Order: sequence, then structure tokens, then C-alpha cells
Amino acid sequence: MSAQLEKWRFNVDQYYRLAKAGIIKPDDRVELIEGEIIRMSPIGSPHAACVRRSTHLLERAVLGRAIVSVQNPVRLSDLSEPVPDFALLKPRDDFYEEYHPTPEDVLIIIEVSDTSVLYDRNVKIPAYARAGIPEAWLVNLPKKMIEVYYNLAEGHYGKCLKFKRGEVLISPTVPNLSLKVSEIIG
Repeated sequence: MSAQLEKWRFNVDQYYRLAKAGIIKPDDRVELIEGEIIRMSPIGSPHAACVRRSTHLLERAVLGRAIVSVQNPVRLSDLSEPVPDFALLKPRDDFYEEYHPTPEDVLIIIEVSDTSVLYDRNVKIPAYARAGIPEAWLVNLPKKMIEVYYNLAEGHYGKCLKFKRGEVLISPTVPNLSLKVSEIIG
């Protein structure tokens, strides 16, 4: 007779209680996805460099039109609070001091992927679509390209554009947002 494996599922409030109790440590790189606590991959040098470059580029590109949130939580639902590399947020005077941004606050979410490309593409991007985030980017470092998911319908992205080095990424949902792929990927 085989034993049935049991998964423990948590909601966001329980997740924060685990942190308050010290079970999840402040320096643990984890996020809550569909009720499961997921350990995030370590950040390698190419990933970190891409985040630093992109922070500089995005802040200039959306100055006064959006808040660039870097590696901070976004509450998708009661069971999911990922920590994307970037979220371009609707401007607010309090910079979301009262609560973490929710899908209604997000213009674009961006994941920079080095070792986690398949997980980000197959788990996180669909979670962003189900939550209603209008546009999601996957910066695919191994392939040196950026996948832009958009055209949201019934919890799925209907279209994906792929931009390579030497091309200019033009956001399909945020007016006047364009970036050179080679400046993001390096």
C-alpha cells in the first residue's frame, strides 16, 4: 500500500504568520504561489546585472507615469503573493504603504529568468494571467530574448511577442513604453 503524500497549503495571512513566528526567516528567498511556499532560485551575476540595468532603464522610461517596484511582493489572490523582479505600478502618492499592490494596480509584471525560465513561463506567467495582469514580460537570459505576453482573455494571455537583441521592445499595453533589448540583456 502506498502512502498518499499530503501538501500543506497556505493563504497569504498564514504565510505572514509563519514569517512572524520565525518559521520563514527574513533572508529566506521564498514566495507564495497557489498556496505553496516556493523557494526562489539564487540570484546569479547575469540576473543581478540585468535587474540593475533594467531598473535604471525602466525608471527613466516611465518617469512620472508609473512606479517601478523592484523585487517586491504583489498580492495576486488570497493564495498567491509572488515576488516578481519588477512590477510597473499605477502611481500612488503613498507608494502602496497601506498594502502590497494587487492586480488592479499593476501595468506590467517582469520576471528575469536565468535558471528558472521553465518555471517562470509555465507557472508564474499563467498565474499573472489568471490574476488579470494585462502584460507580463519574461526576460529569458539563456536565449537573450524577451517574451512579452498580452491580449488577456478568460485568464490567459492570447499573444506572445518575442524580442531579440538588436530589436526594440514596444509595450502593447502601456503607451510610449519602448526599450532596446540589448540595453536590458546586455
